[in-house]
Amino acid sequence: MEPQLTKEHFKVIGMTCAACAISLESYLSPLDGVDYVSVNYPNQSVAIHYNASIISADQIKNKGKEIGYQILIETNSETEAQFEAMEQLRLKKLRYKLTGAAVLSIPVFILSMFLMGVVPYENWIMMLLSIPVLFWSGGEFYRIAWKKASKMQTNMDTLVALSTGVAFAFSVFNTIYPDYFLSKGIPPHVYYESAVIIITLILLGRFLEEKAKGKTSSAIKSLMDLTPKTVTAIRNGEEVELDYKEIIKGELIILKPGDKVPVDGNVKKGISFIDESMISGEPIPVEKTKGSLVFSGTINQKGALRILATKIGEDTMLSQLIKQVKEAQASKPVIQKYVDRIAGIFVPIVIIIAFVIALIWYILGPDPSYAILILITVLIIACPCALGLATPTALMVGIGKGAEMGILVKDAQALETAYKTDVLILDKTGTITEGKPEVTDVVWLNDTDIEANEEILLAIESQSEHPIAEAIVNDLKAKYTTQFATDTFESLTGLGAKATLNNQLYFIGNKALILEQGITISDDIVGKAEQLTEQAKTVVYFVENKHVTGLIAVKDKLKASSKEAIKAIQNMGVEVYMVTGDNSKTAEVIAAQVGITHIKAEMLPEDKGNFVKHLQINKGKIVAMAGDGINDSQALAQANVGIAMGSGTDIAMEHAGITLMHSDLKQIARAIQLSKATMKTIKQNLFWAFIYNSIAIPVAAGILYPAYGFLLNPMIAGAAMSMSSISVLLNSLRLKKKNIQ
Repeated sequence: MEPQLTKEHFKVIGMTCAACAISLESYLSPLDGVDYVSVNYPNQSVAIHYNASIISADQIKNKGKEIGYQILIETNSETEAQFEAMEQLRLKKLRYKLTGAAVLSIPVFILSMFLMGVVPYENWIMMLLSIPVLFWSGGEFYRIAWKKASKMQTNMDTLVALSTGVAFAFSVFNTIYPDYFLSKGIPPHVYYESAVIIITLILLGRFLEEKAKGKTSSAIKSLMDLTPKTVTAIRNGEEVELDYKEIIKGELIILKPGDKVPVDGNVKKGISFIDESMISGEPIPVEKTKGSLVFSGTINQKGALRILATKIGEDTMLSQLIKQVKEAQASKPVIQKYVDRIAGIFVPIVIIIAFVIALIWYILGPDPSYAILILITVLIIACPCALGLATPTALMVGIGKGAEMGILVKDAQALETAYKTDVLILDKTGTITEGKPEVTDVVWLNDTDIEANEEILLAIESQSEHPIAEAIVNDLKAKYTTQFATDTFESLTGLGAKATLNNQLYFIGNKALILEQGITISDDIVGKAEQLTEQAKTVVYFVENKHVTGLIAVKDKLKASSKEAIKAIQNMGVEVYMVTGDNSKTAEVIAAQVGITHIKAEMLPEDKGNFVKHLQINKGKIVAMAGDGINDSQALAQANVGIAMGSGTDIAMEHAGITLMHSDLKQIARAIQLSKATMKTIKQNLFWAFIYNSIAIPVAAGILYPAYGFLLNPMIAGAAMSMSSISVLLNSLRLKKKNIQ
């Protein structure tokens, strides 16, 4: 028996660059009891699956602290507020340090660049001005770099600490002992301006990055803002205003016009329209009357309602939506895993390259002091932050945009794969059709006690969760107000149901069930069933003791948008199949109405899964499967991309990588477009990140010096490095403005 894993999503304080995420991930992953770790730098979080009997959350927290990160192991809303407060404080301190660095760096820059040899004791003045810049404004770089080094790890802070530390140490030596190099005929250069300007520029870049990074997670923040601060409830027979956290399950809540719905619940009194665009992506308000369901985070319009709270706090749909979006943003597609491997070894390789090139310049260069300049420049410009930000920032924006559109991405891998889809498989009932079938015909055969059989039919179908069974129950329950229970009941997935009552055996289901049981069907019954199926009606057989005694015809209306949506998907170059458990004639009629030419009918759940596998293995297709029922779960799990319709069952959503909160097939086309736009942004980010390093490192190493006498100034290198990260963030934020129809 596999151990039960605890799955948590913790906030992290102290990550300063994308390499930090890789560092923390690599440090936590080998721990005994830890099964999975995914650290998200833009979201400042870690998703971790662990065996709580082997390792505790406190131990994980302490391990993070060893390398300089504070993991907030509490997962409630107060932790979110604590994290926000700590982040705001960190941003405030960063602003102070940036301001201090800028104020002190400007005179150092002016002395070095314009007044060299003019001001007495200029080197000493620059040294004194540089000390607070490096060790107060930039002190965090050195502290983190030291902690990393003590654990044999590196990150961006290592590069900054090494480059500025070497520049400062070399300059201090030449300030205190200028005669050492003078005696060798070498000018005692100082690089205070490089050290302080690099610190200032990187702090500026980090400040701008933090501001932009906050916008990538704005979808989460906007969802969290949908929860009201106060609620009006009826308590002890009186209307009282309560804090949202004080609501009790089963309490009666009063909704006034314009109020945000605080809980999931049932309408007990009143009529109104509620804006549910946050869960469906549809702007048209939905009418709510007595018995209607309402969901947390939606907005009441003009009417007044009284609702009974059935789900509160972390159990509401809004809380679950926020949780799933966070988990999706923390998950990693294949492309990110490759990038992480590259970024993980990039820093130590750059350090080795920088020192080797500096040694070459020291031995072969025209001036040995150029070696220090080259070392500083290569270390600074090669920072892999842009590379590390390329994928997660685009994913965060893409997944957040999807949530705002009613497309809930459960796994980043699904978003990475969706745009490659060759084949889309659609279930019929609840996917192409409304999923709310109605009984149109009931045919009872000769010598049948109609009333008794209808009561038996109601008793059996009341125990089934299938939409067709629900339609039959709805048709009969008004006629028979009381019903009796069967002796036994067995649901036959994909076929129907089997039950016993008073020692009589009954089967209710489709033709496949009849054939499987070896029940003979007379020509008369076959003829009547065919007449009904030719009208696109689903025929249910009622069998008593191996004899078919009745036929029930059920018809499900097409969704209004199905035909248009399927055409749009086909125009994207995707083959569309309809795979259904219904009979072939009904399937053909429905398929013809929506323009589908590929049909697979009378398919059991196992058949659906095997068909997906056949297309993947034998045809080499990337398959997306959309469905809404238990009978679709195997195919959803097998597909490259599983898409669950929001009106469907929990098990269907569990096996799907994408859930459509509004069960409209147009959302599938939008999901594919969202995938395409997100992956295009990721590829753009990675292209520019790789190009930047490919060009910048050779230039920083002095490749242009032999031909043109050009050496890159370390200050320019610091600015370029900061701008590369900011450009990646800004490119990712462009996704928010992308028009996806």
